[in-house]
Amino acid sequence: MSEPFGITPMKQTLAPAVLLLVGLMACKTAIPPADTATSEPWVLQPVTPDATDGIRILVLHDMEGLSGQDDPSSFDFGTPEYPHGQELLIADINAVIEGLYRGGATEVDVVDGHGSGNPDPDVRRDLLDERATQVLKDEEFDAYFDMVEAGLYDGVTVVGMHAKTGSGGFASHTYTLGIGIVVNGQEITETELVGMSWGKMGVPVIFGSGDDRLAADLATMPWIEFVTVKTAMGADSAELRPVDEARADLTARSQQAVENLIAGRTMSMRASAPLRLGIKAVPPANLAPLDGLPGLTYADSTATYMVDSLRAGYDLAVVLIRNATRGYASLLGRAAREDPNAADIFGRFRRLLDETWLDYESGRWERPPVEGPSSDSAPPRKYHGYQ
Repeated sequence: MSEPFGITPMKQTLAPAVLLLVGLMACKTAIPPADTATSEPWVLQPVTPDATDGIRILVLHDMEGLSGQDDPSSFDFGTPEYPHGQELLIADINAVIEGLYRGGATEVDVVDGHGSGNPDPDVRRDLLDERATQVLKDEEFDAYFDMVEAGLYDGVTVVGMHAKTGSGGFASHTYTLGIGIVVNGQEITETELVGMSWGKMGVPVIFGSGDDRLAADLATMPWIEFVTVKTAMGADSAELRPVDEARADLTARSQQAVENLIAGRTMSMRASAPLRLGIKAVPPANLAPLDGLPGLTYADSTATYMVDSLRAGYDLAVVLIRNATRGYASLLGRAAREDPNAADIFGRFRRLLDETWLDYESGRWERPPVEGPSSDSAPPRKYHGYQ
């Protein structure tokens, strides 16, 4: 995920700590005692799909683990490098789609797991393999959890992914900047989160691509076919494989992934409830203000809580992360203070605070209008995953 590194407008909402408290209280009856969590985050189960009605594969893409990519600006919408990043993305996805069909897939869907900030999909329809279908919905949806449905897909592939926070990988992070996700004491990647999400339905992640650090992170998933497209030299630099070689490998290994699925050589990951989930915040994020909040244990920059299902834990994690990313505002303040017009900026800010307060107390305040389509004839908006 990304904007930058995974911040979408939906995820940028700053939720106050009280929302987290409400969430914890709402789940109070479902939160098991702290000593009941199992030691492993998931249980592995062999998978043999029913291929009588075809093999349906979901391609979930990110945008930091692409072949030919060594510039972090390439996955941020609005930068000069972003259009080139789109070209790299579609080339990798099309290489994988080709392999999936060669391996025996009969239907392939593509969903956005990145969120560059582009109101349109990062994947350009005009360049996408015509055999594939983009997932579009009438309402906002979470590409990691809201699509999970029994019988919808036989396998999931992840393309252009990144390593977890603290791994030293290219643009490495988990969910967004400065966040780590810990399940029963084990820090996980977004790929493993996808695996556990779909594992509820017995659906395996069968293929992935990204840098060498992600390859190391995914030693926990030895059945997947993985293509290392570059070697991370740091969070903002990488040594690239020859692009043609990497994309040929994407096709060959994705083909093998479907063949493995059909042959029963893959595994699904079922979350081992009850779960002890932790959200770790490192700069530029910060969770310290939540220390002492009822229902949480806070230590070593990590807020930990107990839940009886992965989805319940994930929903609370999103609220926690929104609180943690309030730490970003300190950098906004720093940027404003360093601006030559700092005094004017902060003066206008203070006047807006006072005006809003005084207008409300005097009965003059009006709620700002909700943005909507520019005209009644505008077509309904479609959502493609992480925006």
